[in-house]
Formats: sequence, C-alpha cells, structure tokens
Amino acid sequence: MWTCPKCGRAFQRREQDHYCGKAPETVDEYIAAQPEEVREYLNEIREALRAALPETEERISWSMPAFWKKHTIIQFAGFKKHAGLYPGPEAVQEFAERLQGYKTSKGGIQLPYSKPVPVGLISDIAKWCFQTGNHS
Repeated sequence: MWTCPKCGRAFQRREQDHYCGKAPETVDEYIAAQPEEVREYLNEIREALRAALPETEERISWSMPAFWKKHTIIQFAGFKKHAGLYPGPEAVQEFAERLQGYKTSKGGIQLPYSKPVPVGLISDIAKWCFQTGNHS
C-alpha cells in the first residue's frame, strides 16, 4: 500500500495517479486545478469534444470531465506527462490503426503533452462513440 503524502489517500500501486483534495464540481473547476502548463492542452481536447458532440452535456464523472447524454460518451483527464482520453475498449480497438504511436490501454488513450492535440482523431472517436452507442 502507498499513501499519498498530499491527501492521505491509500492506494495499492505506488505513485498512483489520482485527484487530491475535494473533487471538482465542474469541468471549468477541473481544468483550473491542473498545472498551468497543461490547461491549454486540456482546453483543446475539451473544444474538440464540444465541437464533435454539440448535443451532449459536460459534467464531472469519476472526478474527470465527461460528455454525457443518457450515459457517459467519453471522458478525459490530465496527468503529469499526458492527457488521458477514455472512449472505452471498443473505440480503442476500432481506431487501433490511427492510434499507432500513442500508448493505449483497454479503454484509454494517452495523449502526450509533447505532441500536438490530435483534434481530428479525437473528434472522429467521439462521434463514433456517440453514433454507435459504444462509450466509456
């Protein structure tokens, strides 16, 4: 077990990424609480998702920004060296060819801050999740 020295929460993995403190209530609060150097990157992801999913609602789910319409469509989050995009496992599999060069997991995609925001890819993934009903 590892205990975060900032918030006191205990985790099984050492140096587990998590949100310290009171969970944000809005996406604006979430982004404002991130380090200054990543806010612009997260805002670009947010704008790409807003443009792709105009009929959805923004909300916080699992302490992360989410786009929602009857269920969560897609989520994103900021971490130390990358932003995480969470469209679900089916989307990661569907877009595997276009995701070459990005680290992926079962339902997530790591977007390193060292690369430009892949706005077109994010938009296509979000629209696919919404249209097919496959979601995070």
